[in-house]
Amino acid sequence: MKLLLDTHLLLWAAGMPERLTKTARALIEDEENQLIFSTASLWEIAIKHGLGRADFRAELALLRRGLLDNGYQELAITGAHAVAVEGLPALHRDPFDRMLIAQANAAGALLLTADPLVAQYPGAIRKV
Repeated sequence: MKLLLDTHLLLWAAGMPERLTKTARALIEDEENQLIFSTASLWEIAIKHGLGRADFRAELALLRRGLLDNGYQELAITGAHAVAVEGLPALHRDPFDRMLIAQANAAGALLLTADPLVAQYPGAIRKV
């Protein structure tokens, strides 16, 4: 199964695995699953770290390299993803989360999230 991790889960998996729930850890560690991260997450980390958010601290080049070295596949943002965001209901205002939802739907991936608002969107989304 393809799993797209939202930004918080991605940061936790890479540097604070103790923050992951047992369910999230089991899904991520299951070698049958294909792990994906979005360039939107890297962009979100860069923006929010620049704004001084302590929960978004990471050296992006090292994070990206570590994810790729550990078998994650990178999902680029396309124009089709941007168009798909327009069709999402207005449940959540965070543009990064909305992009991740659109990307997961387009890629046929299950979006894993810790955010209960994101989990309310239609499609393959699972709060873990």
